[in-house]
Amino acid sequence: MSISLSDHFTYKKLIAFVFPSIVMMIFTSIYSIVDGFFVSNYVGKTALAALNLITPALMIVSAIGFMMGTGGSAIIAKTLGEGRKKEANGYFSCLMAFIILFGAFVSCFGILFMSQIASFLKATEEMMPLAVLYGRIMMVSLPFFMLQTSYQTLFVTAEKPKYGLYVTLGAGICNMILDFLLVGVLKWGLAGAAIATASCEITGGLVPTLYFLRKNNSSLLCLSKPIWDFKILLKSAFNGSSEFVSQISSSLVAMIYNFQLLHFAQENGVAAYGAIMYVNFIFCAIFIGYSTGSAPLIGYNLGAQNEKELKNVFKKSIVSILCLEIIVTVLSFLLSEWIMGIFVGYDRTLFEITVAGFHIYCIHYLLCGINIYASSFFTALNNGKISAVISFMRSFIFQMGSLILLPFFFGLNGIWWAIVVAESFTFLLTLFCLKKYKKVYHY
Repeated sequence: MSISLSDHFTYKKLIAFVFPSIVMMIFTSIYSIVDGFFVSNYVGKTALAALNLITPALMIVSAIGFMMGTGGSAIIAKTLGEGRKKEANGYFSCLMAFIILFGAFVSCFGILFMSQIASFLKATEEMMPLAVLYGRIMMVSLPFFMLQTSYQTLFVTAEKPKYGLYVTLGAGICNMILDFLLVGVLKWGLAGAAIATASCEITGGLVPTLYFLRKNNSSLLCLSKPIWDFKILLKSAFNGSSEFVSQISSSLVAMIYNFQLLHFAQENGVAAYGAIMYVNFIFCAIFIGYSTGSAPLIGYNLGAQNEKELKNVFKKSIVSILCLEIIVTVLSFLLSEWIMGIFVGYDRTLFEITVAGFHIYCIHYLLCGINIYASSFFTALNNGKISAVISFMRSFIFQMGSLILLPFFFGLNGIWWAIVVAESFTFLLTLFCLKKYKKVYHY
């Protein structure tokens, strides 16, 4: 089914349009999940704890790509809606060039100072060499991973969501195969897991770049001579700041989770949190994929001043997200023991801690979908300020406060309840923002 940004969207057409983005986000999440599975089962929980300890730092810097992709996509979609295709391609090319240059700089910095980063994250003596090894290998592929995450939204804006899906599927499957060979068969340990993921991230960033470089009349976007407009770069960063803030906040909060869990449950606590986060990556990827997949529709109709279709997409999206929240919550609870058994079934004590924590943690899926969508929605409306406020309060202020206070009263269980409390407060903030700006944007 051929779908254009200018179409009228039924539920069927809307789901078909965002589905590739959902699958892309799920398979992007699988990078870390596959590493975690093979490391946990073939290398051990010390290596798993080291991987989980260094991953938040890696995700902070890689979030630059997602920020520029989502923020820039809103500008590019609006520019296309205004009928200025040449300028849209110039902005697109400028964004990609910036990501490559910035990614290369951060990559060199990370390789040189990875030991200091691991030390700052409180890596134990046993974890330190493993964390440094994994982090340095992953830094090599960082610029390509930043490109890959930025292309996820831009493929949708180019009206080629399936191409982005094919690239991500290919990279994800390749990662699984390489992890099996390097970790499971050749026994290369944590280094093998890092090499497998880095190789696939390089592929995931390079293939889309080659696609957009070639002459292609069927795509709305192509890489051409960049329009070096630093106002566009700043606006892209501002528009996408909610995604960046969310990723940074989530990574910082993950560090606090690790600190708290080391205090209450030692190494088992960090390993349990890692297993829970692997599952969380997949379920949240559904909401993030839907939100980023539908965002170009919002930006396009905003630029085209089509208020009727803007209202239509918003209404159908809210209903769809609510349904997804219920489905995800029920599935996560029913499948919790089976899923956690995949990652930590080899250790009975660790398994029991992980399952008990996840039974509490999964309650937040009833609320997080709407919160994630609202932040992305305001990004698509080119209102980066409100988008950033929702993301920052959700992923940092509310969660950090809950994470510090609740364990003081409820111990280990308080750590797991922190996310539920944070999403509840964010939901109230989301409802307030949606109501306040309804008359401004006419959705």
